[in-house]
Amino acid sequence: MINRRSVLGGAFGASLVSSAWAKPHGEARGFGGDIAILREAYQTLHPGLYRYNTRAEMSARFEALAQVWSRHQTLPQAYLSLSQFLATIKCGHTYANFYNQSDAVHQQLFAARDRLPFHFVWLSERMVVTANMSGDPRLAAGTEVISINGVRCAALLRQLIAFARADGSNDAKRRSLLEVQGADEYETFDLFYSLLHPEAAQGFSLRVRPAGGGRVGRVEVSPIERTQARGGARADALDRSAPAWCLAYHGERIARLSMPGWALYNSDWDWRGFLATSFEELQARAVTRLIVDLRGNEGGLDCGHEIIARLIDRDLPLAAYERRVRCQRTPDHLNQYLDTWDDSFRNWGDDAIRIDDESFRLRSSAESVAPIITPKGPRFRGEVAVLIDSSNSSATFQFANIMKTNGLGRLIGSPTGGNLRGINGGAFFFLRLPLSGLECDLPLIGTFPPTPMPDAGIEPDVFVARSADDIAAGRDTVLESALGLT
Repeated sequence: MINRRSVLGGAFGASLVSSAWAKPHGEARGFGGDIAILREAYQTLHPGLYRYNTRAEMSARFEALAQVWSRHQTLPQAYLSLSQFLATIKCGHTYANFYNQSDAVHQQLFAARDRLPFHFVWLSERMVVTANMSGDPRLAAGTEVISINGVRCAALLRQLIAFARADGSNDAKRRSLLEVQGADEYETFDLFYSLLHPEAAQGFSLRVRPAGGGRVGRVEVSPIERTQARGGARADALDRSAPAWCLAYHGERIARLSMPGWALYNSDWDWRGFLATSFEELQARAVTRLIVDLRGNEGGLDCGHEIIARLIDRDLPLAAYERRVRCQRTPDHLNQYLDTWDDSFRNWGDDAIRIDDESFRLRSSAESVAPIITPKGPRFRGEVAVLIDSSNSSATFQFANIMKTNGLGRLIGSPTGGNLRGINGGAFFFLRLPLSGLECDLPLIGTFPPTPMPDAGIEPDVFVARSADDIAAGRDTVLESALGLT
């Protein structure tokens, strides 16, 4: 018999019960029928549902969520309980995607004026300001925020991490998602903090410690809107032909290729041509060290293959991770709830070869992931350093793994996101739950290693830790380490 109290405590967290559910805001409604659809879709189609959880564990969590959704609840409450449930799958591509919600859901969940007026990072459990939009000089870069509205920031991090998507036990990725750096239109911290703490719309009372130490003081600041000098712009709102990367030089013989994003699906910019021209330029200038800066880059297209092709002299076979799907053809009655950009995902046909009762292996031709990287010219024969951090969790994780495994360059920075046990992605359905109107991303292809692998990201060859003093001084110690390599 399932102990509902223990299931809720383990799967959804006592903080959600006591905080979000005790503070309903908005009209309460019943959405119970959605969970049967969610359960069938995920159990039928999600390739990584049991990668980190047993069937019994997931069954108990589905049943607990169904009980919660059988009661009337507000849309914010439903979004929170759904998000915390999805986080227990431990898949970095499985969540109630902020960008894929309907306009009506956006308006109810994400439109409030309730954002903190500064950027910050987490140094372990310490919230440290990196940029200040409040107008109060006491929130200068390097300042530590100790508490917000009476709640210690370390406790906030522990509360919010239960809602953050990541692969396996890689909490470094979860902390990275819960930083605010203005790179995205919607920041994970903003959305979950404001839903769990709706009083944030009234303002923030902060206890702060100045950079370099000193006396702890109190700062009162007003919230700002998402669009108010804080968040980044979505890729589809930018000039689609604008360059996404930059090649710069540090002295005569060191070049730095800054690549903040590889999500170029809708870009008209010729990124392959840019890389070809860049490597020709590196050769012409006799560059001896190339720094590839991937910090803050979660992934996207396999842009790194074009770099690796210019670092090798012979064909490079990629790691033999097997690609699997859960079913050959999507059940017809589920299709009405599933959106996608490519309807071929609904029927893999002969590309899906049965392995056992519950999974199929995809042929290599089923997706445009090359099993081999072929050399291209000109060949770069100097040193290569790759700057990495915990945001690297998809294509950038795979690039870092190939670089390290094949000795093509040194990784510098902090451990990546992603997971050596494999990730889920490549093809997606957008599951739209009809009663609540909420959307969940549903990845369809799982990659699985041929031998057991650790539940972890990729460790750098040279670990460089940031400090609050570094942030206050505007010092980039990771780049400094790459420039000083010997």
